Amino acid sequence: MNKDSMTDYLSYILFKAFGFVVRKAPKRLGLFLGRRIGDVLYCFDLRHRAIAYANIKTALGKGLSSCRISNLTREFYRSFVQNLFEIFYIPMLDKEYFQKYVNVEGSGNISEGFKRGKGIIFLAMHEGSWELSNIISSNIGFTFNMFVRDQKRYRRVEGLLNSYRQKNGCKLIQRRNQTRQLIEVLKNNEGVGMTLDQGGKTGVLVKFFGKEASMASGAVRLALKYDVALLPVFYTRLNGPFIKLIIEPPFEIIRTGEDKKDIQDNLQRLVYIFEGYIAKYPSEYLWTYKIWKYGLEKNILILSDGKTGHLRQSQAAANIISGYLKTRGFKPTVEIRGAKFKIGFSKFILDITPDIIISCGSQVAPINYILSREIRAKSIVIMRPPFLMAGRYDLEIIPEHDKAPKRGNIVVTEGALNLIDERYLKEQSDKLMFLAPSCKTLSDICIGLLIGGDTKRFHLKEDVISVVIKHVKSLAEEFNADILLTTSRRTPEKVEALLKAEFKDYSRCKLLIIANEKNIPEAVGGILGLSHIVVTSPESVSMVSEAASSKRYVFVFKSEGLSNKHRRFLENFAENKYIYMAKAEGLSRQIKEVWLERPAIKTLNDSLLINEALKSIL
Repeated sequence: MNKDSMTDYLSYILFKAFGFVVRKAPKRLGLFLGRRIGDVLYCFDLRHRAIAYANIKTALGKGLSSCRISNLTREFYRSFVQNLFEIFYIPMLDKEYFQKYVNVEGSGNISEGFKRGKGIIFLAMHEGSWELSNIISSNIGFTFNMFVRDQKRYRRVEGLLNSYRQKNGCKLIQRRNQTRQLIEVLKNNEGVGMTLDQGGKTGVLVKFFGKEASMASGAVRLALKYDVALLPVFYTRLNGPFIKLIIEPPFEIIRTGEDKKDIQDNLQRLVYIFEGYIAKYPSEYLWTYKIWKYGLEKNILILSDGKTGHLRQSQAAANIISGYLKTRGFKPTVEIRGAKFKIGFSKFILDITPDIIISCGSQVAPINYILSREIRAKSIVIMRPPFLMAGRYDLEIIPEHDKAPKRGNIVVTEGALNLIDERYLKEQSDKLMFLAPSCKTLSDICIGLLIGGDTKRFHLKEDVISVVIKHVKSLAEEFNADILLTTSRRTPEKVEALLKAEFKDYSRCKLLIIANEKNIPEAVGGILGLSHIVVTSPESVSMVSEAASSKRYVFVFKSEGLSNKHRRFLENFAENKYIYMAKAEGLSRQIKEVWLERPAIKTLNDSLLINEALKSIL
């Protein structure tokens, strides 16, 4: 006996024995026990509980506290196990039980459906005491047919369950013979039970609580082709053994003659009906499967800590992920949200239900972790996360100079991720020329000067900047070149004053942007796009990485005060010829040498590594 057969045999014995014991106990006691087992499952079934919580949050979470969503999740477990227990009672259910415990709302709609003479499809979702449908139907007074799946691995358990289902005259339609049997049943004007949700790969995508989900279209197709009556039904438990069955009037099928559109539109209208019931009775729905798994819409959330460099890296990652998703037929959208630990953090969580969360920097990495676990989203962090959080994310994108450990969820990049490519540079250049018309008429050679500023350990010195200014001006005169210059918000006031004094009235300076006075977001991208030679200060990994991705000759002037990690980053870039390192005193000489020789320009391409890693997590 193989493993599956042994499991099947033991499950059969356990199922039968447990059913015997449950039926001997008062029904209220059995259902009470079901609720308590539901509580136990809620505590220990961590994986499915997380899925259920995330699904309830996505569907109903707007305006609900996390405590309320947790309570709904617990109530779902209680209801689910009670419904399972009710299966054990099927052999002993009779007309007396039906009259005592089952309240049918809309029973007259059944007669209305049968008047057509073409059969009825009782359409439900995976909710409530669906397994009692055959008992309820027989007591109302018509033959009911139920679809069942072939359980090849567990034949004994399937046989026992099917024997329960066939009590009171219920007929079974096996999936393998479903088309022939189904048409025959409907021609005999009988009733058939079908479900609408869990359409899988072959289902039709419609909106379910605002997000695309795969729904089974078989019932709608039959109604369109054979004019079968569709009656949406919903089961809910009132209290203990008391159940309410709600039967909607026959669904009015809309026909336009366009098959695909008719299927989609009618299916969507049916889903809206069930949304109303699920919102009213949320504990009845089966929340433990991945409801939106087959939807093509993928929402990407960027958590921003307010730092421009970090945001640009996150946007670059989002662009790479969006491109990857598009190649697989998905429709990605990107949203940026500011995130900080504060009193309103729980409300911040409740407003968002993305599929992928991206963050850059240690400040927002913990929020990424909490939020992604809260809603079962994929978590992606850029830069090395805090020590205690390492290894907890789906993907960690860490630059080489951070000395990342070797783990399967880590991608090591050479520099900082950035948005720079030819399309981006063209867009930014066009925007910059619109904002600064002086950039429309530039010389054949243009020098871009990117000046950063102070960090925690690094201070931009005036004497170094004075030397850089002297050399850049000298080159501009010798090459008959124009200069485009921008500072950053970190640039010290004294350095800003020096730059203004030297370049404000200098005829070859066609653009001077002091970020602390009037920041232009397109400045860096536009300057990189319009320049042939780029000179940048050394302290910003993001700025240097952007320049190194622009396919321009990039020169980084040296300055004291950089950390060992930062020096490793610059040395690696210089060794791989992404940039040229130069002392301020030798800047013009080195630029002239490179410009005259015109070697091939090497550019960063970390996106290929990230694309490869995405295959394993998306």
